[in-house]
Amino acid sequence: MDMPDSGLLNGLIDQTPHAMALLGVDGRFQRVNAVFAGLTGGPADRLIGRVPSEVLSADLAAVIDAGVRAALSGEEQPEEADRRIRVRSESGETSHWSLTFFPIRDGDAPRLVAMVGMDVTAAHQAEEELRRSEERYRSLVEAQSQLVWVTTPSGTVAEDAPRWRAITGQSKEDYLAHGWLDVVHPEDRPHTEEAWREALRGRTVFEWNYRVRTRASGYRHFEVHAVPIIRHGRVVEWVGANIDVTPQREAEEMRGRLTDQLGAAALRTARLQGATAILAEALTVEQVVQVIIDVGRTALAADRSAVALLDSERAVLKLINSGGIPDMPGAPGDEIPLSYSSVMTMAVNSRRPVFAESPESLIAQLVEAGGDEERIAGFIAQSDERAWVGLPLLAGGRALGALRFAFTRPQKISQEDGVFLEALAGQCALAVERATLFEREHRTAETLQRSLLPERLPVVKGLVLAQRFRSGSRHVQVGGDWYDAFVLQDGRVAAVVGDVMGKGVKAAAGMGRIRNAMRALALTNPPPAAVLTGLDRVFEATEEEEQVTSLAYMVVEPGTGEGTLALAGHPPPLLVSPQGTPLLVEGEPGTPLGWPTTRRQFRFCVPPGHTAVLYSDGLVENRKRGLDAGLAELCSVVAEAPPEVVGNPHMLLDFLVDRMLAGYEQDDDVTVLAVHVPPSTKSD
Repeated sequence: MDMPDSGLLNGLIDQTPHAMALLGVDGRFQRVNAVFAGLTGGPADRLIGRVPSEVLSADLAAVIDAGVRAALSGEEQPEEADRRIRVRSESGETSHWSLTFFPIRDGDAPRLVAMVGMDVTAAHQAEEELRRSEERYRSLVEAQSQLVWVTTPSGTVAEDAPRWRAITGQSKEDYLAHGWLDVVHPEDRPHTEEAWREALRGRTVFEWNYRVRTRASGYRHFEVHAVPIIRHGRVVEWVGANIDVTPQREAEEMRGRLTDQLGAAALRTARLQGATAILAEALTVEQVVQVIIDVGRTALAADRSAVALLDSERAVLKLINSGGIPDMPGAPGDEIPLSYSSVMTMAVNSRRPVFAESPESLIAQLVEAGGDEERIAGFIAQSDERAWVGLPLLAGGRALGALRFAFTRPQKISQEDGVFLEALAGQCALAVERATLFEREHRTAETLQRSLLPERLPVVKGLVLAQRFRSGSRHVQVGGDWYDAFVLQDGRVAAVVGDVMGKGVKAAAGMGRIRNAMRALALTNPPPAAVLTGLDRVFEATEEEEQVTSLAYMVVEPGTGEGTLALAGHPPPLLVSPQGTPLLVEGEPGTPLGWPTTRRQFRFCVPPGHTAVLYSDGLVENRKRGLDAGLAELCSVVAEAPPEVVGNPHMLLDFLVDRMLAGYEQDDDVTVLAVHVPPSTKSD
């Protein structure tokens, strides 16, 4: 290329950190710099004078050909996503580059096409993390059964809400035109609209409850919580979440009707309220069943109590508690087909209580419902039961299962008894529904939290890593504990344990952001003090002031155990010798992330045969044990560990977690990470 500024151009091409190439109007390479040649995996000489399709992969050649054509024809460059390429180095690392093309003209005619490639790996990773964060948030919102909607600053619907429309039956056009107020119950709408307008004017949180017309033309009760999103002092949008609280409202209405109907039956009312209170504390189906059995024995003086849940797909009732039905020939077993004649199947099929005060009454009712009189009479003759109650478990008109109470003597069931039993069945149904939902959502929440943690720890020669994580949440919320370990570019290993205080989406999202930022910072500039300094800046930019986050971060050399450590308001690591001697590492504890401070690091060595243990405060601190007492107890537990436990980091972590939690109710997540340097041998 013979141009007046060719020297300057050659220097620019060779010295720029970007990938550059010059192509002729025939699409052949005229000049390429070392950066671009490195991306193609070969020397620059093999590219000169060749068209991309001759020397490059089909995908990369297609991108370059399209860019050259656009530059020569004066067309717009392809979309940025279509100009991105992915490159895998010989070491297996993947980077992402964005290519830009523009013509170099000699007068009006293009003479060359310049291609410039910029490394956009960091931006690509940020986009991927943002996408994953949004997917996690969306999954958690769906798991919590919330209906989310968005409006403009003036309260006008801003975007579609498919889940809301699925409940209400609104078309997309109606919803976008008239919004959510259009399906609010006519009696509730004036006050609701007035409160909504007041919140819009005052830019205050909108909390309200109202009835909503559903697709089936009935009404369900909803609670709404909407907040203004404010940027630079201005409301940019409103985000609201509706929760269906119909079961709670139905329970309240049922309690009200019960009070009116029972009147003087104070004892029954007290018993029902007691059962309701106990049921409200039962979280699992197993706990609910135990409460029902206890209520049957104490409040009804029933000799047997049985609970069965409905499997609607198979049309069977699955007996939950053994011993609720006499074990004798002709008994249906643990699964009772709905076609089988019994007080429970009759209650489910009819959606009404079944009261049988004597064997004759039961036989008559079951035969009238289509049962085999001979079989029924034969079964009753073998049984010691003489009176029965069958109650359907109904929630929102849907059958969940049935209750069965049996008495070994004839039982007079008064009208008041019937009211009490129906009310009890309603409370039991709500408890069963809530417990079933809790068990499902609790599993979802735990799965979500574990998905935010590493699937596995790296396997590194000269180092053994082990971890234990035990969720402390009894409710459907994720926590903010996390751990991580990864290999740095120089072969050393980074290990971290952190704790974002709190529970729920906020803590989990903060944990995800800080964990990902820490990885990026560590892989760029691994010294612990530098990483914590960078995290302080990230924290100030992304987290709220009241959010408290602590962590312990160390970098260690495999084989020798030489390393450095920095703490951000986190409990000190524990160093365990081969003889089982515990040592709490003395070092500056630092302050939690985001607090103005000069971050410091200090030497931290894990000699061969030793194990370093990083942990969250849930291991040593709880409602009954303070931090200092917990640290002292941790050292005592280590001193009691058998030699075979001390030498095995996996066994050591099991031993520590089991012994430290023994005798205490776990109320926080427990996260523990061990870094063990195997003893050196002569062959080493």
